[in-house]
Amino acid sequence: MLIVKPIYFPTGTSLFVLLTLILTGLIFGLTSSVQDLLIPLGISALTSSILGYIVIPYLRKFKAAQIIQEDGPQSHLKKAGTPTMGGIFFVPVAIIVSVLLSKFDSDILVLSLICLGYLSIGFYDDWMILRKRSNKGISPKTKLFLQITIAIFFIIYLYLNKASSLENFTKIDLPHKIVLSLGVFFWPLAGFAMTAESNATNLTDGVDGLAGGTAAIAFLGLGLLVLANHPNLTIVCASFSGACLGFVWHNRHPAKVFMGDTGSLPLGGVLASVAILSSQLWGLLIISGIFFAESISVIAQVSYYKLTKGADGKGKRLLKMAPLHHHLELSGWKETQVVGIFYIINTILVFLSVTTALK
Repeated sequence: MLIVKPIYFPTGTSLFVLLTLILTGLIFGLTSSVQDLLIPLGISALTSSILGYIVIPYLRKFKAAQIIQEDGPQSHLKKAGTPTMGGIFFVPVAIIVSVLLSKFDSDILVLSLICLGYLSIGFYDDWMILRKRSNKGISPKTKLFLQITIAIFFIIYLYLNKASSLENFTKIDLPHKIVLSLGVFFWPLAGFAMTAESNATNLTDGVDGLAGGTAAIAFLGLGLLVLANHPNLTIVCASFSGACLGFVWHNRHPAKVFMGDTGSLPLGGVLASVAILSSQLWGLLIISGIFFAESISVIAQVSYYKLTKGADGKGKRLLKMAPLHHHLELSGWKETQVVGIFYIINTILVFLSVTTALK
């Protein structure tokens, strides 16, 4: 079994750390177009944080309380009763700010529909969990089918509306000005990226401030990558980064609300969609290192358990618990340590993606 000793990290507010990292990240965007990041980021952050004070009491009133796994970290049991489905107040903020500031750009409108599609899947899943009073909402197969359906819708839109520039559109920009032309193979890759990214952000949502904070940093990083050539997509990234930041104000430890699948699924879907539209799938791969690691930890845990299954039907565990953040908690890390270290790693990945893109 893999055991990792806890790394010391100051237990001060994770939100302060996130703010510091976001401001540091903006160093890379100090150009004449830096307002393209700052204005939507600020509007979304302020609006979503204010809305939280209005919506969270209603979530409590309607008893939209998180169901806590009994076999998870024992420290999480005290979180029972914390409102969930927080995505309903910060994701729409990001959508509205994006649409308005992009002046109803057609691509941004379609991105908004994609986001609402993933939000609807997450909302339905959260609703079923609350209704059943268990951790099982809609079946994994049904959720995957719906995610793939949305991805196919987006791919069809791109194919029909980018026909005049398909040859350039199906290329991926790599470091050192290398361009990888994928042709027809681009489309299944795009569909896979959307489905995988939405599931990855979903898996990362399990510790106070983790998914919201890492998503805020990831969106900021992607916004920096597309800043020069895609101003409207920059607005989307900054809007979602700010909305996540406003949400983390309420979701920081100890969390007053959780985002639920209502919030986590659309975050990944939009990240992937922006990367596809801007030919930044390689940049997304680097920026999403935390999400990728969380997904791999689950895949590795399940695979190892099946491979080591004995006659009694029981297998061995590679990690104490998957995803990775739960393993670290059970290994002795505090939630604030996990969140703080993951923020730092994600920021380093953003710096790496931006600096390699400039080469």
